[in-house]
Amino acid sequence: MTRLSLLLNALLLSSLILLSGCSSNAPVEQPEPGLHDLIDEAARGMLDANPDLTRYSPMIAATFVSIDNLSQSSTLGRMGSELFASALSRGGMQVREVKMRDSLYIEKDVGELILSREVQRLSRAHDARSILMGTYAQGQNTLYLSVRLVRSGDAMVLSSTNIAVPLDNNLRSMLGGGW
Repeated sequence: MTRLSLLLNALLLSSLILLSGCSSNAPVEQPEPGLHDLIDEAARGMLDANPDLTRYSPMIAATFVSIDNLSQSSTLGRMGSELFASALSRGGMQVREVKMRDSLYIEKDVGELILSREVQRLSRAHDARSILMGTYAQGQNTLYLSVRLVRSGDAMVLSSTNIAVPLDNNLRSMLGGGW
């Protein structure tokens, strides 16, 4: 090889190395956190805010309901309750699975709704020291969840959290609104 071709090869190799170094420095966009991620983070926050929360085990989880109609829920309300109960369980809360017992009234297409007058009766029936409750609201572009862990004996809130999630077609579908 001639000196010129060696020099051209060295320049070409140097250019490729420089270009490859530039592309690795480009910021990598992280996907927006989804509902599952936000619920996990919120449940950890509830446990962190009250380190004694696990003392109020076992817990039962009520289906989350629409803030506009407390006797109405959706796939989102049922799934939100399930995701929160799972996240709290991973954090140390003992969660009593009430679907395995037939003493909890389950209304078709609603789930385990717990109204204030039912709290003490249901907590005694399931030997629960706390109840996970929540409401949701659909805005134009945002879904809002408000979640509380309530002491069953006197309905005092032990811990609470709020979540705002960008409303996408997946969430609209879970709310029953279609696409």
